[in-house]
Amino acid sequence: MTMIGGSGNLKKTPLLFLTFSFLVFMIFSVRYNDHIVSFFDRGQSLSQHLKVTYVEPNRPPNAEQVGLHLFSTCNSTKEYSGRRIRPAEGEGGGESGRGNVGSEECDLTSGKWVFDNVTYTLYEESECPYMSDQLACQKHGRADLAYQHWRWQPLGCDLQRWSTTEMWEKLRGKRLMFVGDSLGRGQWISMICLLQSAAAEDKRSITPNSPLTIFRAEEYNATIEFLWAPLLVESNNDHPVNHKLEEKIIRPDSIRTHALKWEQADILVFDTYLWWRLGLVKLSWSDDEEGEFEELGGLAAMELAMETWADWVVTRLGPTKRVFFVTMSPTHHLSQDWNPGSKGNCYGEKEPIRSEGYWGSGSHLPTMRMVERVLGRLGPRVSVINITQLSEYRKDGHPSVYRKFWETLSPEELSNPSSYSDCKHWCLPGVPDVWNQMLFHFL
Repeated sequence: MTMIGGSGNLKKTPLLFLTFSFLVFMIFSVRYNDHIVSFFDRGQSLSQHLKVTYVEPNRPPNAEQVGLHLFSTCNSTKEYSGRRIRPAEGEGGGESGRGNVGSEECDLTSGKWVFDNVTYTLYEESECPYMSDQLACQKHGRADLAYQHWRWQPLGCDLQRWSTTEMWEKLRGKRLMFVGDSLGRGQWISMICLLQSAAAEDKRSITPNSPLTIFRAEEYNATIEFLWAPLLVESNNDHPVNHKLEEKIIRPDSIRTHALKWEQADILVFDTYLWWRLGLVKLSWSDDEEGEFEELGGLAAMELAMETWADWVVTRLGPTKRVFFVTMSPTHHLSQDWNPGSKGNCYGEKEPIRSEGYWGSGSHLPTMRMVERVLGRLGPRVSVINITQLSEYRKDGHPSVYRKFWETLSPEELSNPSSYSDCKHWCLPGVPDVWNQMLFHFL
């Protein structure tokens, strides 16, 4: 009996091993595809740190304090201390609250893309003198122009039809400022291209590329501005051109340097997301000794920055200001998300994804939940422009290889176009025009 039992166990062993191996493989695959095993999630949420010490953000800097710059370096790191920003509470907020997202009768986030080559595009790429070579896909050889003619149609209601003259009247005597990364800059360029044709050529101007770039229309006494601040808080990545550095260092409790530039704006549109996904983040707190750094994964570090930003909204925001926060812009780097078994990306894609409610690996649900939690506490102080789901469908809307690349491409890359395709940014005219239509709708 013992021998029979022993023989039976030996026969079961390979099956158990194979079953266990398969389960491990499946768990790893799911975790990989959901970006759970990544630098971005390392450290997880701040709420999982048991020792919490609250710090007061946005304090006046000490006379000896040196600001972060592109030459700031980190020689060593220590364990994260558990310091965080005390959650800010706005009027009518609360964790279950939601930011003001416009009319309750119209859910702009649910809908479909409708091909419309009669009323779209809203402007021509070649007729916008402020177009960026990073986004001018037609200029850089893209022959299929259907991406310019898709109109977003919400379910059960309509997005307010774009009116250039009406938008200028909304902006008359005001400063509209976009604050964030290159995706925010793309939305800023989209807004200028949407509006510039109605501003007299001899009464409009734009400043050279700088941390704060300003388009001015004299006849409306209005400006449309962009402030480069990819991580919202102060960082060593704040130079508008030289910001591709080996490491990211932030001052998680200080947003003052940027806020001094945006505090005078009347309408503010913020975005931040992609830069938090590029590796671990070094923390340099305002009261640390010089050279002392902590380290966190991108999600937890982004939460710190969001809380510092939220503190500014609650404590420094005047009652006449309008503040908007744009949710994360998805990427389309893995074609297997929408075409199982394939190994490409957005390269060669010519139509939107048709599957309603599609959600790919280029968007990150834990980030969405964290942002919703922070914004929910602010109540009506911040309006949310939720662009994530509608942008998820637009795998066809990225520049891919049809843009100017600032770095020299290798022969290997040139022989394989998908290897250097830009699946993060968006062609113009295109998807960011709809983001600005939503802003127009809410204004």
